[in-house]
Amino acid sequence: MRHKLNAVVLLALAVLLSGCGFGGVYDLPLPGKVVDRQGSFEVRADFADALNVVPRTAVMVADVPVGQVESVSRVGWKARVTMRVRKDVDLPDDARAQIRQTSLLGEKFIELAAPEKSSSTGRLGDGDVIGMDRTGLNPEVEDVLGALSMLLTGGGIGQLQTITHELNAMMNGRTGEMKSLLKRLETFTGTIDGQRGDIIAAMESIDGLSATLVSEKGTIDTALKRIGPAVDVLRDQHAELVKMLTELDKLGAVGTRVIDETKDDLVAELRHLEPVLRELANTGDALVPGAVAAASYPFPIDAARAIHGDFANVIFSMQIKLKPVSEGGLLPTTLQDLETLCKGLPTAPLCAPAGDAIDQLCSLLGSLPLCRQSDAAGTGLTSGIAGLGTGQETQQQSGASPPDEGKASPDGAPDPSPQPNWLSGWLKGVLG
Repeated sequence: MRHKLNAVVLLALAVLLSGCGFGGVYDLPLPGKVVDRQGSFEVRADFADALNVVPRTAVMVADVPVGQVESVSRVGWKARVTMRVRKDVDLPDDARAQIRQTSLLGEKFIELAAPEKSSSTGRLGDGDVIGMDRTGLNPEVEDVLGALSMLLTGGGIGQLQTITHELNAMMNGRTGEMKSLLKRLETFTGTIDGQRGDIIAAMESIDGLSATLVSEKGTIDTALKRIGPAVDVLRDQHAELVKMLTELDKLGAVGTRVIDETKDDLVAELRHLEPVLRELANTGDALVPGAVAAASYPFPIDAARAIHGDFANVIFSMQIKLKPVSEGGLLPTTLQDLETLCKGLPTAPLCAPAGDAIDQLCSLLGSLPLCRQSDAAGTGLTSGIAGLGTGQETQQQSGASPPDEGKASPDGAPDPSPQPNWLSGWLKGVLG
């Protein structure tokens, strides 16, 4: 009877539990909640593998518990972990989630942390989902042991003995050399460290050069494109270039032979040229103006300013000194001088018969000034010109009237030497 009662109770309990949708032990209320629903918000995170994370797994920030896992479910090919976190937790909305372990054999927990460089301005809040790109797993003990086993069995551990043996064989008996090598390495590294500023400056210069090349990339590209046709031309003229270089080599050989044969003469010529060059150097600043004047001879360098096309504007300044024929000049002062001057010209055949006529005229009119001797004081054409050039101006300045032509002298006789004003004026007009 008792066994039948126990069976009925168990059957009734099973029916009762099946009608309430009992899902297992995790549906039972568990103690040890860190937060409640009123003072927390819900966050979900997707993991490639949830490992052995279960509800009530701790959620920590900087090793401080701030919540717990509410549930673990499968969404497609990933595990979604639903967590509940305290409201006072301040994390950016791009926070990261990682499954970690408290110790080598400790329990798992989920760590929430801000990224090293966060560009977000929002805050992690209720309903946010941390994607798989921001979740991860710490290496498991099994993974570490598996990697160590692979290293010991199929890795390079077996070669360490060979490497150690070869190093010992290399260093055996070479202690001094190894010490010297280490000292040189120390000196080298010290020198490199002392020139660290120069190395940094060189690298910065290279960086600036690279930036310049990048900025001129278009120009460089254009230049490279234009070099192509030039290279094609050089390629087409390859035979001509080779021939030119061959002939140039022959020319160099001939030039070398000529220089060797004329070396002594060339040195002698240069030594003979040394005094000339020294004198040119001694001329100093006068050499350049002299060379310029020689280049433009017979006209000065400024003469180019006076030439305009096919004509030139030139001003000549002339100075003529009048001297009597008796003193070697060309100015006749007497009729005899005029005869002498005429006989010295190509007109001499015409002037020869005039000699007797002049002598007869002067014998009859001896009082004429032109018949007097050129050395008579105060007479003659030259003294007359000088007297007119000064006396007439003096009279005009003093206000006296010029003497009338033919005025008698104090002794009652006519003045034998009147001033030839017309001749003076004519000469002044001609000679300026």
